This record gives sequence, structure tokens and C-alpha cells, in this order.
Amino acid sequence: MGKEQFVLNQRTKAEILLVVSSFIWGATFVVVKGALADASPFPFLAVRFILAGLLMWLVMARGRIDRQALLPSLLLGIVLFAGYAFQTWGLTSTTPSKSAFITGFSVILVPFISLLHGYRMRAANLGGAGLGLVGLYFLVLPSGWGTVNRGDVLTLFCAVTFAVHIVLVGVYTRRFSFLHLAPAQVLVVGILATVALPVGPAWVLHWTRHLIFAVVVTAVFATGVAFGIQVWAQQYTPPAHTALIFALEPVFAALTSRFVTGEHLGGKVLVGSALILAGMVVSEMWGGAAPAPVEG
Repeated sequence: MGKEQFVLNQRTKAEILLVVSSFIWGATFVVVKGALADASPFPFLAVRFILAGLLMWLVMARGRIDRQALLPSLLLGIVLFAGYAFQTWGLTSTTPSKSAFITGFSVILVPFISLLHGYRMRAANLGGAGLGLVGLYFLVLPSGWGTVNRGDVLTLFCAVTFAVHIVLVGVYTRRFSFLHLAPAQVLVVGILATVALPVGPAWVLHWTRHLIFAVVVTAVFATGVAFGIQVWAQQYTPPAHTALIFALEPVFAALTSRFVTGEHLGGKVLVGSALILAGMVVSEMWGGAAPAPVEG
């Protein structure tokens, strides 16, 4: 009885910490949006991910390198860089709430991409995708094709890329320790963002207190701490519970944006956000076991 009680307590603690991680990730959309007033996307990504990667390498990998995991980490890092580049660039011309809900569409896309690895599609996956697509229509096309926001389209590319990343993580973590994969891929993102500086938009990096706050929050808390929480917590909670908790991320983003910036989800945006959230829940809760989402 004592052992069962211990497991129950660990699971409760794990799920509480996963909610905390989801809140951190949700609030990050607002933080990054604010940071882009003082930094262009690639310099911000370079600083954020190099700092986060070094922190994770020291804490998670204990300063060690698994040479066999370098090539998978490179591939994961390239895909992750593409996702964050689209997301951060998109945030320059869309709102934190819309960015979060469109990014959340990646969860719905995962089962479709997983078909290439033998994943069996279920009716719930198709239903969730249908809800998500209708939700995207309301978010991205509020008044027809002539009013499409470039930031929303870039974020949609981000969702597709993140879905590919989730599937690849599910493949590679069966062969390599995530404690080695995670720091290396995050460092790759930072290095690629640095390499991309000359070809990106105008290089802006003003070290204001707002930018320093954003770097600390995104690098230390949203990447280093939240990654560590996820790795530990998923030992004690079922994948379906984890996925459902992660569905709270765009909700937290919307609440944070409302509180901090006064953003109001009105009309079609609110309907679209609710439909995408419903699609995420339906697909993950009743669509079978697909690779668990991995944020950063």
C-alpha cells in the first residue's frame, strides 16, 4: 500500500509539474512577441538556444557527448530550427494567441506524418483533423483570402515542421537517450540561427531589460527547466494525460496575452481557437498512442 501511495504521489507531482511547464511554454509566446521589439528573429534565436543548449548540456548530459547521437541530433536540430524560425518570424506580424493555437495544430498533424512509420490512423484522428482544419479556417482566413496574415501562414509552416520534429523524436528516442539528444539539437538550433544572421532580416539586438528578461525566460525556464521537467515527469504519467496537459499551452498563451497585452479573442478567432483545441484533445485522447509532443 505504501509503494502504491508513493507512485500515486509521484504521478500527481509529475502532472502538476507538466501543467507548470505548459504554462511556461504558453507564456513564452507573449514574452517572445515583446522581445521582437528589441531583437530581430535570428539574433534572438541564436542567443536563446546557444544559452539553453549549454545549460542543458551541463545539467542533462553532464557535459558528455554521445558521438552516436550526433547525426540524429543534427537532423532534429535542423528541423527544430526551421520550426522556431517560422514561429518567431511569424510572431512579428501575428498575435501570441493565434500563434499558439496555430502551432498547436502540429499535435493534430502528428498521426498523419506517423503513417510513414506504421502508425494506424483512427477515426478520432480524422475527426480531430477535421476540427483543426475548420479552426484554422477561422483563424487564418477571417474575411477571405485577401486578408490572410503573413504571420499566420508562417506559423502554419511552423506547425507542420514541429509535427515532423515530434515524429522524429519518437523514432530516435527509441535508440538514443533523450538526455543526449535534447542538448545537442538545441545547440544546433542556436548555431544555425547564428549562421543565418547574414541572410535574415535586418540584424537588430538591443540589450534592454525586456530583452534580457525574455532571454532568461525562454532559454533557462522555457527550454532548460521545462525540458528537464518533461523528461522526468513522463516517467510517471500516461502519454494520453501528458498530451491533454500539453493542450493547455495555447490556452495559457491566450490568458497570458489577455492579461499582459489586453489581446481580445473575439468572434471568429475565438471559435477557431476553440475548434483547434477540441481537435487536439480528440486526436490525442481517443486517437491512439502517437509520439508524445516535445516542446522547447
